[in-house]
Amino acid sequence: MVQTATRRSAPAATENNPFEIVGRQVDKCAAILKLEPEVTALLKKPMRELHVSFPVRMDDGSIKVFQGFRVQYNDARGVTKGGIRFHPEETIDTVRALAAWMTWKCAMVDIPLGGAKGGVICNPKEMSARELERLSRAYIRSVYEFIGPERDVPAPDVYTNPQIMAWMVDEYCVIARKPQFGVITGKPLCIGGSPGRGDATARGGMYTIREAARALGIDLKKATVAIQGYGNAGYYAAMLCKELFGCKIVAVSDSKGGVYNAAGLDPKKAIECKEASGSVCSMPGIKSISNEELLQLDVDILIPSAIENVITAKNAAKIKAKIVAELANGPTTPEADDILFANGVHVIPDFLCNAGGVTVSYFEMVQNSCMYYWDEAEVREKLDKRMTAAYQSVLSTSREYKINMRQAAYVVAVKRVVEAMKIRGWV
Repeated sequence: MVQTATRRSAPAATENNPFEIVGRQVDKCAAILKLEPEVTALLKKPMRELHVSFPVRMDDGSIKVFQGFRVQYNDARGVTKGGIRFHPEETIDTVRALAAWMTWKCAMVDIPLGGAKGGVICNPKEMSARELERLSRAYIRSVYEFIGPERDVPAPDVYTNPQIMAWMVDEYCVIARKPQFGVITGKPLCIGGSPGRGDATARGGMYTIREAARALGIDLKKATVAIQGYGNAGYYAAMLCKELFGCKIVAVSDSKGGVYNAAGLDPKKAIECKEASGSVCSMPGIKSISNEELLQLDVDILIPSAIENVITAKNAAKIKAKIVAELANGPTTPEADDILFANGVHVIPDFLCNAGGVTVSYFEMVQNSCMYYWDEAEVREKLDKRMTAAYQSVLSTSREYKINMRQAAYVVAVKRVVEAMKIRGWV
């Protein structure tokens, strides 16, 4: 029996369509930089994209057909790089937007890579480990000719992990008939992964929060933090905020809701509750709150680390945090950005704040290429240097142009991409 994987239709043309948001953000940047129309047009379209459908045998013997994507947005600065997401509501517009943001992200931290992204429409929570392995291998067989260490290098993303990357690497090596560990990053250490990759996204975000706090005169030892989304990035953010800075974590949430305690929460107990019951909401003796209520808490630092479009024109005026550090991709709409800026909220934009992951993935590529590996302390030192330089560049651009931090981040990143496009003779 053949089944078709459930999928959501592409998002309609609305404020929250992620790829339309990319277009509006590029238009704003183009106006600031006075870019030529043809340059702007090229920046608003993916260079190439691949749509694939492939069969996977399920544990009950049936065959299910899955749909997947790989978008390579712009390779003016080098080999494209970007994660692979397994999600039941994945859409091509989301993947396009994420590939665009990855392009700006790589340019932002000044690493010699372009941007890409991939995804499969599936619900990994309803699949066994054997089904996930067959799915992972089938996806790589479908995109094999379009990826590679010198073309496009995937990595883990939403609902994918080092084990899934290991299966994908192995499938690629089987087809290539030789070891090619550099085809994917975010791998287990025993097959070429990099020390420091596990918490890289959150740790990179911490370095930008530290710099923002210095710029705003905020004492992090006295700061309160709320974290929306308690997956890998959210959990590490909670742990690192507490360990590195002494911050008080007062609220965390996941897809089922959140918990709040003005006296502070224990990040380890929160993750233990989530692992045991499926949600942080099961923490005993703690006040339950909704995700929307968490966003509106009176805290020093708000860290959205879940999904797109959670801060919109409808709730932006209710955000009370002094710093919004976007570990998630695209959590704030352009309309919300304008409101936050007018209200004096300091936003650390996503493709700056969460660039730690791709930065350490780049370090992994370098280590794979030269077959010499650094220790974790060296990785963290190099990450700190990159993230600090990137934040300071965006902050100075924001002040120079008198624009918000996201527009400033675009100016910094797009300038670098356009320079490469022009020097190569594309435009």
